[in-house]
Formats: sequence, structure tokens, C-alpha cells
Amino acid sequence: MHLTRQTWIQLAVLSVIAVTTFAYMVFGMMRLPNLLFGIGHYKVTLQLHEAAGLYERANVTYQGTEVGEVETVDLTDTGVDAVLSLRSDVAIPANLDAQVHSTSAVGEQYVALLPRSADGPDLKDGDTIDVANTQVPPDINSLLNAANRGLEAIPGDDLKTAIDEAYTAFGGLGPDIGRLVRNSSKLATDSRAALPEQLNVIDNVGPILDTQADTSDSIQAWAAHLATITTSLQNHDQAVKGVITDGAGAADELTGLFDRLQLTVPVLAANLASIAPVLVTYRADLEQLLVLLPQGVASVQAISLANRGTRQAYKGGYLSFNLNTNLPPPCTTGFLPVQQQRVASLEDYPDRPEGDLYCRVPQDSPFNVRGARNIPCETRPGKRAPTVKMCESDENYVPLNDGLAWKGDPNATLSGQGVPQLPPGTAPAAAVPPPAVPPIAVAQYDPATGSYVGPDGRMYTQSNLSESANKDKTWQQMLLPPGS
Repeated sequence: MHLTRQTWIQLAVLSVIAVTTFAYMVFGMMRLPNLLFGIGHYKVTLQLHEAAGLYERANVTYQGTEVGEVETVDLTDTGVDAVLSLRSDVAIPANLDAQVHSTSAVGEQYVALLPRSADGPDLKDGDTIDVANTQVPPDINSLLNAANRGLEAIPGDDLKTAIDEAYTAFGGLGPDIGRLVRNSSKLATDSRAALPEQLNVIDNVGPILDTQADTSDSIQAWAAHLATITTSLQNHDQAVKGVITDGAGAADELTGLFDRLQLTVPVLAANLASIAPVLVTYRADLEQLLVLLPQGVASVQAISLANRGTRQAYKGGYLSFNLNTNLPPPCTTGFLPVQQQRVASLEDYPDRPEGDLYCRVPQDSPFNVRGARNIPCETRPGKRAPTVKMCESDENYVPLNDGLAWKGDPNATLSGQGVPQLPPGTAPAAAVPPPAVPPIAVAQYDPATGSYVGPDGRMYTQSNLSESANKDKTWQQMLLPPGS
């Protein structure tokens, strides 16, 4: 029989397909080289205390990937030995756990190899996984019996009620429950990704919880105060609503006020910032002023108390005109001597003398009790001194005398202090001699003409001194300059 070329080509293609299919069946599906000769695989013995339904040709997985199968399952004196045929191209650490699992409730067991560490040697042909590193699932019959006993312990009517209530509670909530399950799964996945941080929180949460336990009283007080605030807000609900309703308008008005005052407010704030340190320094004095101010107001109001309710009330306060002049007398100790004091009627402004001038009598003296010697030291409580330098130093105030020198030098003292008082370590300035008093000028005049020679050597004529002048002169007219 003569075959055409096309027929030969078709027969060749069919033969190639048949050979390829047969090779795939032999090597891929039937795995005859492995079954007959063990090519590409090595064997490991798995020791179990029971078979747990494991059978020959069951799959063996490593981290979820199939890497072999169970070749034989044999009984031994201590349990069961399962020979595993594993692929040689997959390196499996020898430090691992072997667990028997089921793919479904009806069986289909398989062996899962779970490595404990990637360090160390790998499994090799002839190795044994001892029973201490193996685990089998619980008997399904025991689970079913336990579940059956649990259900029998529940009364039938109660179980029916629970199922009906569960249907009422969850009926129609399939999408919501599905969303809850998906979100829970996502939460579990994220939690596993952040497992080190969570373990750190769990390990270190003890001190935080201890602090909460130690401050439980404070937390309870805070909760009680919060409850009081919320109760007050509830009782004044209308007022709170009014604040919320009218607050926007008030805020707009306040903003407008700030806009109008924005040029002066910064200046005022800057001035207050410079005054603030002074207020902090004199805080005690301000507190004392606030204490005494109400009493002072009460005293002022008491002036009109005697006339209250009478016809004389409109005339003012009830006053006494007992002046108590010079009681106590003025303090003259510690001031310049009379010879060095300027006349009060002069209008000049001489330089201030070096040092300090103040009443320098004992601090408990009745003279000038509010003088500089009794100023309280702000940084030294209990100390009084006339100057800041004396307050800050260890020097104490020393008076000149007791202030009772009613005659003589009021500054007479045995302490050797000068007047004015100079700072410690300062030498007194050299005394400036007073200006020489000009001698009294004496001039002879001619009574006939009223001429005389002045101290400057010049000739002057004063007609009212002549003999022909009007004799009816007063002493005031004689003091007037010539020609007046």
C-alpha cells in the first residue's frame, strides 16, 4: 500500500502527540519513576502515636505547598510509622513539627511540615521525625460525642428559644455580618503585622496599670467632678444654648473691638510685660494692699456714719479739727545741716548730694514711721532697710541717734556715720570750702552833691543824698535804685 506524503506527516504528528501524552501520564500523573525506582525523591520516617486516619498516597505539604506523599503506614510496638516520600528539589529544615490535618470533616488527611527555624541542617534520606515533634487531630467521634452530650444537656425548649431569638437578632443582617467578618479578618491581619508592637504594649502595660491603680482616688474624684459639671450643664441647658446661639455674635463684636484696638493693644501689652516683673517682685505688697483696701474703704465710709440719717448728712463727714500739730515732731536726723540747706523760696535746682538722705532714727522710733528706714526688703522677708543694696547685703541698718536732739546738731552721733549716707566702701568726697564772703563795702559821699566812689572805683551820684534833696523820704524809698 502506497501512502502519500501528507498521510505520513499526519501519522508523525499523531505519534508525537501520543508519545507526549504517554510520557506525561507516566512521569507527571502516575510518577512511575518515583514509584518504581524512587528517582527524584528521598524517604523520611514519621513516627505517630496513632494513625489518625492517615493513609497511603496522602499528600505531604511544606508551608502550604505539596512536596511529597505518604508512601506507607505501618504499625509498630509504640505506635505508627509513616514513610514520607519527599521531593529532592525542595530543601526542608530538619528542625520542624509534623502535624496531621484533615481537608474536610469527612477525612482526606494530609501531613503538614511546619519548620520551627530555618537554621540547621535539612532533612535527608533516612531521617526520622520522632513522635515528640508530631501532632494528630482529635478523634472526630470524640468531638461528635462531646457535642452531642453538650446539646443533650440543654433543654430542647430552651435551645429552640435560643435559636429563634438568634434568628430574630441576626435575621436579615447577612450583609452587615459579612462586613463585620471581613473587617474582623482585616483587623486580625493588621494586628499580626503589628505583633511586635502589641507584644511591647502588653509587656510594658503593667507599670501604666499600676499608676492607674495608685491614682484611683484621683480618677474617682475627677469622674465625680465631671459628673458635677455635666449635671450643671444639664440643669442650665437653656443658658448653654443661649451661649452657643449668641456666642457667634459676641465673638464677632469682640473681633471688631480687637480690630479697632489693634494699634493700642500691642503697646499696652508691651507696657504690661515690662510691669509684670515689678508686680511679681512686689506681689506681697500688692496682696497686703488688697487686704487693707477694704478696711480703708470701710474707714472712709465711717466718716459719714455719725451724720447718717440726719439733716446734717449733706454737709459731709463727721470730722474732728484736733490737728495734733508736731505730735510727733518732724524728724530732722539724717538730713543736711541747716547751714547747707537751700532756702525754700529759691527757684534754682541744685545737684542732688551724693548718698542718701532720709530719717535715720531707730526703726521703732515714733518719728516718721513710714520713712525709708522701714521699707520691707522684698527678697529678704523680715528685714527692713532704706536701700536696695542694704537689703541685698548682710549689712543691717544703724541709726544716727534716737532723734530726740531737740537742740544742737540733730545729726550728732557716736557711730561715725556721715550725712548723707554713702554706699559701703565709698569714700566721702572732699569737702568744698564755702565761697568767701565779700567784705562790706564802705563808701564816703559828698553831702552837697550826693556823689560817692563805689567799690569798683567808679564815681556815682545819687541826688537824693544831697542837701538839696527832698527830705520827706521813707526808708522804703531809700532802698530804691537811683532814678526810680
